[in-house]
Amino acid sequence: MLSRLRVHFSTAGLVVAIAALVAALAGGAVAANSGSNDGQAAASAKGKKGPRGPKGPKGDPGPQGAAGPAGPQGAKGDTGAAGSNGTNGTNGATGATGNKGTTGATGATGATGPTGETGFTATLPSGESLYGHWAVGMTGPDEGFVATPISFGIPYSTEEAPAFNYVKFGTADPDCPGNSGEPAAALGNLCVFESEPQFPAATLSEEGTLANLDKNGVMLLFTPFSSTPGVSTPTLMAGSWAVTAE
Repeated sequence: MLSRLRVHFSTAGLVVAIAALVAALAGGAVAANSGSNDGQAAASAKGKKGPRGPKGPKGDPGPQGAAGPAGPQGAKGDTGAAGSNGTNGTNGATGATGNKGTTGATGATGATGPTGETGFTATLPSGESLYGHWAVGMTGPDEGFVATPISFGIPYSTEEAPAFNYVKFGTADPDCPGNSGEPAAALGNLCVFESEPQFPAATLSEEGTLANLDKNGVMLLFTPFSSTPGVSTPTLMAGSWAVTAE
């Protein structure tokens, strides 16, 4: 406390205070020696106010007051102007070309496949068929026979010949499930189909025909029809054939 008083009252302040005290004491003494009326007037009069002392130092701040209520929300501000578009950046430099990779190792060679059949076979394979057409005609004098060949192209087999079947027009044969328009033959058979004759039919010579049958084909032999001995009648016969290997 004393240290604070020392700070508050400097030397000039102390002098002023002492002078004021002396003046007050002197005024009281004068009032005591004067008459009763004058003394009362003097006693009731206020003493002269001394000069104001220097301003003391600022006191410590008081404790923080409680927070006041929140104010109302302010109005929404205007939307700001859109910024200008930025400029496009420059293209980056092209990267360096990468090195070419090395070629991979060659894979192992696959196993050799089985040998396939060639387009040409020595004999007709089992179950396979060949097809063709035949025709025979005669307009000259009767010479005994009219012949037309049937050639297989591929031998029926290495040794034997197929069974021979002649199917006259309008008839059927169980070993020849077809006709002149769609020839077909069962396994191991040669089927010769006769189309509808355009002129009086000749007669097939089966004995002479079978004598010519072999693994490569057959020669069909016909005896022409003649109404007058020694004079042949114009003859035209045709048909189709099929042979199937057994």
